[in-house]
Amino acid sequence: MTTALKHDAGLTLGLSQAELRQAGALATAKEISQQPELWRTLLDGFEQETAGLLPWLTTVLQQPGLRVILTGAGTSAYIGQALAPFLQQQLGSQVQVLALATTDLVSHPQLYLAGDQPVLLVSYGRSGNSPESVAAARIVRQLHPDSHHLVLSCNADGKLANMAAGDAATQLWLMPADANDQSFAMTSSYSCMLFATMLLFGADKMQASRMIALSQHLLQHSVPRLKSLSAHNCDRIVFLGSGPLQAVARELALKYLELTAGQIPSFYETALGFRHGPKSLVNQTTQIVLLDALSPYSRRYDMDMQQELCQDQQALSVQLCSELLDTDLLPDDDSWLCFPYALCGQLLAFFKAIELGISPDNPCPAGLVNRVVQGVTIYPLIER
Repeated sequence: MTTALKHDAGLTLGLSQAELRQAGALATAKEISQQPELWRTLLDGFEQETAGLLPWLTTVLQQPGLRVILTGAGTSAYIGQALAPFLQQQLGSQVQVLALATTDLVSHPQLYLAGDQPVLLVSYGRSGNSPESVAAARIVRQLHPDSHHLVLSCNADGKLANMAAGDAATQLWLMPADANDQSFAMTSSYSCMLFATMLLFGADKMQASRMIALSQHLLQHSVPRLKSLSAHNCDRIVFLGSGPLQAVARELALKYLELTAGQIPSFYETALGFRHGPKSLVNQTTQIVLLDALSPYSRRYDMDMQQELCQDQQALSVQLCSELLDTDLLPDDDSWLCFPYALCGQLLAFFKAIELGISPDNPCPAGLVNRVVQGVTIYPLIER
């Protein structure tokens, strides 16, 4: 799709190349920092890249009773979870939007694929080689032979990408080459597939451009603050987010767990849900990051939670993500906060890993957890 980007010392997050190499962090630093540039590439090339895809998608979306299933495994599943509310708003009540992890779909397909509704499966995959992602596509086609399949992937040679070859019912949108993260954790790949889908389903391009500027400002001005926050002596961390930001909170909890090699347990919840039991985990070494909404009604609940946590004086720290953003560039829709807030969590995890002496590029060198999941046996589906 696009050629590799040219990177320079500006993508080192305040650390020298030598420091990043020594820490095993060079790839992750580049992949976090490059994201606004990659989003700009997607935005600028949108018309050309989707010239054949958009007419196909428009026709598919006109099917009465269509069910759109957003699927992936791990981080790729959280893309769909963040997008589902936005897509439901864009598509209206005539289309049902469902975010469903491949790990659920493959193990219990009959629970989710019953009935004869037309199906559009939207698959997300950095490598496109996860066993569950490939199996999910085959199972949907087996149970719904007339289904359509849209693949967003970062790997032109992956199995998901290859499914699109010569199949009129399947379309592929390949992300920019640099979105195929080489480090262990998904960063660029996650945000690019999320951003591309919003564009594809009619996102406001002016808001998209504004979000890119907001995220660039964050990288230029808030990295020292995030590095300082990561230095807090926490032994657990909680990400709180509601609405579309709940899925981002879930992704950031995973990112923190991955990059710290599980040394610091991480959790996620909604602001309202946190009181219903999970708040019990807060102690003097608990760091809390609140992915606060900007829409006035929803924000009230986030601010109530912040005030309560501060009054309790139990947490190590409570940080509002919005305080790290340029107030002159704030978006009109909370869905756009997914991107700068994701950057905040990625950077917190990145700096904490370095502090702990863990390589962000390869936090699990023993291979017990892998960049592309291994050890999965896929069993043939027996229809009843």
